[in-house]
Amino acid sequence: QVVVVTGKHANPASVCESGDQCPSSVSVDGAFGVNTAATTASASGGQSKRKRRTRVPDKPNYPLNLWSIMKNCIGKDLSKIPMPVNFSEPLSMLQRLTEDYEYADILDIAAKMGDPCEQLAYVAAFTISAYSTTSDRTGKPFNPLLGETYECDRRDDLGWRAINEQVSHHPPMVAQYCEGKQWNCWQEFTMSTKFRGKYLQVIPLGMAHVEFTNSGNRYSWRKVTTTVHNIIVGKLWVDQHGDMEIIGKGKAAGIKCHLKYIPYSYFTRDSQRRVKGVVMDKSGKVKWIVNGTWDQQVEIAKVTGNTGTPSNPIYETGASIVAWKRRPPPDDCEKFYNFTLLAAQLNEPEPGVAPTDSRLRPDQRLMEEGEWDKANQEKLRLEEKQRAARRQKESEAELAAAEGRPYDSYKPIWFEQTKEDNSDVVHHVYKGTYWNCKEKQDWSMCPDIF
Repeated sequence: QVVVVTGKHANPASVCESGDQCPSSVSVDGAFGVNTAATTASASGGQSKRKRRTRVPDKPNYPLNLWSIMKNCIGKDLSKIPMPVNFSEPLSMLQRLTEDYEYADILDIAAKMGDPCEQLAYVAAFTISAYSTTSDRTGKPFNPLLGETYECDRRDDLGWRAINEQVSHHPPMVAQYCEGKQWNCWQEFTMSTKFRGKYLQVIPLGMAHVEFTNSGNRYSWRKVTTTVHNIIVGKLWVDQHGDMEIIGKGKAAGIKCHLKYIPYSYFTRDSQRRVKGVVMDKSGKVKWIVNGTWDQQVEIAKVTGNTGTPSNPIYETGASIVAWKRRPPPDDCEKFYNFTLLAAQLNEPEPGVAPTDSRLRPDQRLMEEGEWDKANQEKLRLEEKQRAARRQKESEAELAAAEGRPYDSYKPIWFEQTKEDNSDVVHHVYKGTYWNCKEKQDWSMCPDIF
């Protein structure tokens, strides 16, 4: 048991522990605070010159019983089972993962921290914020086709840009790279699923990383388990639970943060969706406390003393700092899949993107426009086209093997496999060529997947 005795709350824009003035962007109004159809507020307080939409068309009423589909899937890998769009939302998994950066202004703040432990406390808040939309979003993202990509360039208002690619189909795997002002993030996302009738568990298997370019501090973590309840009857609801270790690497090697996502319980008076954690220095001494809920707010506080025992520590802290607070969703978002403002803008058509971009996926576009019957027909066509391409590849590989010729297996366009330093672990690394190709509008290397 850990007891925390905190000081009073600090204004989010007050002086940070490192002595620097915390930037005003830590304000709870955040980067989207004054977003309208004509302007988009930026993380730095400026305005986007581009007009962006603020919603998508309302979700039509197409009644279909989820259990009628899922009852034949118990014990199976759901990533390999085709599902009608009726249980989806009009975004691909590539776009859904891009939502991790909705609160990337936290990383802009973290980049200014001179103390790695304080910086890690903000990184912890950022990792928690990535779950904020899952409390209200029960629609399944579209499974990306092999070679499908998604770019999101929000440097004009939010200060970052990201590129995603589906680099493997079996198992499904996404590689992502995001560039911020003083930080870079990258992740490899794959998962296993467990469906036991009443609930569905999604267990992420890939790793996520952030590196701050001004200090060389790097941190890595693995996401926690997501459980979707009431598959058979009742309203679907989502819970996050498990332990997350955020490990310092590079110049931050030796420090770490342990976060515990507490599972929902009917037998507690505490608020639900709680997350608690500590940041420890290289000697294992607790320096910062992290406390909050993954759907609303996270506070951090610097430890000033410990009056307890090793088995029952009682931490005294300074004033709590609100490191993250969820922005209110659009007023009528329940009509359009409970999308946040950023989510509503992710699939907005944009000129000049790669021909493999999720925005150009016809079944997803038809679903967004409310044409669900046509979307389901188009989805079947795309999936059969992908299967035919895979059969062709397999046939070519068998012929090459019979003739003793080498045959190149599928290789991603924008990422390449490499081994991590001093290990045999293989992961996908961004080649760094996408944005140059976009500038030249050279998409000659892209496959025809749509």
